[in-house]
Amino acid sequence: MEKKSEISIVLSGAAGQGIQAVEHILTRVAKDSGFHVFATKEYMSRVRGGNNSTEIRISSQPVKAYVDRIDILVPLNDNAIERLRPRITEETIILGEKKYVENEKNSIGILLEEIAESFGNKIYENSVAIGILAGIINAEEDALVNNIKAYFSKKSEEVVKANVNAALKGYEIGKSLGLRFEITPSEQVKRQYLLNGSEAVAKGAIAGGCNFISSYPMSPATTVFTELSRLSKQYGILVDQAEDEIAAANMAIAAWYAGARAMVSTSGGGFALMTEAISLSGMIETPIVVHLGQRPGPATGLPTRTEQGDLNLVLYAGHGDFPRIIYAPGNLCEAYELSAKAFNMADKYQIPVFILTDQYFLDSFYNVDEMPQVNIERYIIKTDENYRRYALTEDGISPRGIPGYGKGLVRVDSDEHDEYGHITESAEVRRKMVEKRLKKMDKIIQDAVPPKLFGSENYKYLIVTWGSTQLIVKEALEQLGNKDVAMLHFSQVYPVPPIAESYLKKAQKVIFLEQNATGQFANLIKLTFDGVDTRRRILKYDGFPFSVEQVMEAISKEVE
Repeated sequence: MEKKSEISIVLSGAAGQGIQAVEHILTRVAKDSGFHVFATKEYMSRVRGGNNSTEIRISSQPVKAYVDRIDILVPLNDNAIERLRPRITEETIILGEKKYVENEKNSIGILLEEIAESFGNKIYENSVAIGILAGIINAEEDALVNNIKAYFSKKSEEVVKANVNAALKGYEIGKSLGLRFEITPSEQVKRQYLLNGSEAVAKGAIAGGCNFISSYPMSPATTVFTELSRLSKQYGILVDQAEDEIAAANMAIAAWYAGARAMVSTSGGGFALMTEAISLSGMIETPIVVHLGQRPGPATGLPTRTEQGDLNLVLYAGHGDFPRIIYAPGNLCEAYELSAKAFNMADKYQIPVFILTDQYFLDSFYNVDEMPQVNIERYIIKTDENYRRYALTEDGISPRGIPGYGKGLVRVDSDEHDEYGHITESAEVRRKMVEKRLKKMDKIIQDAVPPKLFGSENYKYLIVTWGSTQLIVKEALEQLGNKDVAMLHFSQVYPVPPIAESYLKKAQKVIFLEQNATGQFANLIKLTFDGVDTRRRILKYDGFPFSVEQVMEAISKEVE
């Protein structure tokens, strides 16, 4: 049997069993050993019980997408195997506590609890498992020891030592199993960063000058809120957990009015409560940046699952007509860059700017080089005595002042207003102000982030994607190896960049791939461009992400 240069490990057990600890430590052990890593998780909406799983891909080459394939399954309770039965093949090795795996084919039973107890407590079972898996992939022993110590550093010296010894015993067992995986390490990978989507959005916001965040917790977007909170002292960020969602959005608008650069992080149900504030931002032309981590709806839906179902919600949020920008990053570098750009564009055009992610994107991580270079752009002016907050200009962008910076009075009003900010019901002024606000779209479109083409430029079939599906489809196309098929990925979904029309009309067949039930982006394309056939759609809306294998199968059928 040929040795494999990649391994897909899936751990499954109940919430509270420490699966996330295993994921955290093992991925860092692998990365610090020079291996490329990808990991993602799925979990039930309960604090304890149920069954969760995490997938960890470790490879000689970059890996950045979810696959169905399981090379090694590690069940941590008696429900884990049945739950994952559809993904188990004859090639899958089932490795775990003997009582859980003894009736399975191709299984390796190990007395994990007994080994853990020999070091003083069965709680060290996960460290034994980490050591076994580190031994199987031939990770560096120092990387194992250092990461175990780092993770348990806040515990007593005795507990740290016991976990290290338990892991080293597991490491010895893993090496002795003789499983045929030979992953080639890289010194460059050791110097890279291991980052997830939440961290990329948060760090991008900081790079964009974010110095205030107000949010009301809601999964999966809370992870961005907590990451910015964790970094708040280091970067001078004011953090406020608001009493409700509309308060959070209004606080962010108020912070921008005072000269700060603010963000809220929420999910669909929370954002639905913010829409009045979004209209306020549109009317008073005060910026706001909103990160929205999508999850399946309506209502509470599937609170911990993934979907791309909130594009329409964000696109049409708020009453009346006013401009906005919607970004949907497809990889970690784009998340960092576009989160920073969101602050610059909100400041420049004095509008709401949205960053759309989802649970899969926020909870997935892999190793990356340094993030793109970004610059903070500021558009605040010093006011004089004759300052007009809503001055009519050729491009619709009025000079934005802030209270206390200059001699002018900065009036804002949620009613329709004249150039000075005074309330008006004049039909003429109303018409001019509506046109002024909408006139910004001309320049906003010029600043649009163009879609990216992956694959041959001589394509016949074009797979259109947006947001988090980028890397899944990219790997699927690479494995298919069909030069007639390419992917066009949008990381800005509104306004749709005009250059997209030429890509779409060049294809013999356009196929939209989205993680929602109706093809929301396909419908937006239909509204934007005449003559583009948007009928062919690959849609998934069961709460779980596309896998590389599912995409390969779906595209193959469309191409046939």
